[in-house]
Amino acid sequence: MLGGNDIDMDAKNFLKKLSNSVGISGREHSAAKIVCKMFEGMVDEVKFDALGSVIMFKNGKGSKDNPKIMMAAHVDEIGLIVTGIDKGFIRFSSVGGVDQRILPAMEVVVHGKKELIGVISSLPPHLCEPQDKGKAWKFEELFVDCGISEEELSQLVQVGDVISFKTEVCELLNNKLSGKSMDNRAGLAVLYECAKRLSKADNECDVYFVATVLEEVSYGGAITSTFGIMPDIGIAVDVTHANAPELPEYKVIEMGKGPGIGIGPHVHPKVYQKMCEVAEEGRIPYQVEPSASPQGTDAFAMQTTGCGVATGLLSVPLRYMHTPAELLCVSDVVKTGKLLAHFVMSLDSQFMEELKCC
Repeated sequence: MLGGNDIDMDAKNFLKKLSNSVGISGREHSAAKIVCKMFEGMVDEVKFDALGSVIMFKNGKGSKDNPKIMMAAHVDEIGLIVTGIDKGFIRFSSVGGVDQRILPAMEVVVHGKKELIGVISSLPPHLCEPQDKGKAWKFEELFVDCGISEEELSQLVQVGDVISFKTEVCELLNNKLSGKSMDNRAGLAVLYECAKRLSKADNECDVYFVATVLEEVSYGGAITSTFGIMPDIGIAVDVTHANAPELPEYKVIEMGKGPGIGIGPHVHPKVYQKMCEVAEEGRIPYQVEPSASPQGTDAFAMQTTGCGVATGLLSVPLRYMHTPAELLCVSDVVKTGKLLAHFVMSLDSQFMEELKCC
């Protein structure tokens, strides 16, 4: 029997706490510590690898040669980095895929010797040249104003300090949450829901829950952690674009209708088939998410590590990706965690042998 139930309060609280934390690529330690705390009591071992990814291990009930399944969700988020101080204002660049169109007038936190609240510059429309109205400002045209002198700023901030978006999770109607870094704290909430269910189960496989670092810039955490574990099966858990009025249906999946199960060159066809079978047997709603490109998630790094890993991909529907107001439905997170737990419990020696055959 699997532990846990369909009550999503734990997933909601997990998302709130983790989304509100800071973990910009290369500076993930604060968010990673929260992950460790939240998984206490549900796994047998927690450790950090040399790059900073969190590896949480749950023993299987079999022999020392148990099959190994690794599920990975990245803990890092996009943000900004200080590139210079100019007349009391902070110049900056992006860490990860930040859309500069959303930046003017945004509140941010500068993580220097102490945290400083700042506002990103915004040229009033009254002062814009007619041809410049409505254009997206370039990074070199923007700066952060912390409201202090250049002398004070130079004592507290230096080149290389990171800047995060100043936003907290907002709870919307119909079980929806909005906040920064739902990409991919949602994936970690899925792993949490899965671990909660497996905590009272006798899984045959050894299970590795991994919070990977650096996904937004290099897939580095997925590469090193996969190499260290060398699993028989790897499942990447991330977010994907959800339906919204301006988006064509063929490029999105629907919010509230369960996870997307990835299919394409980044996914082993037998892992995909097994995931769909498990979803149907467990009456867990899911959607098929095709992709022509293997890149974009940790699945690519897992698949191509060492001699290769049979890899799958689960995706939580998300709106407004790479903004400080990413929006999701908590029930999709819970459904994805339930599917992942049922998938783990379905793995047996027969399926592991089938994976070895073309």
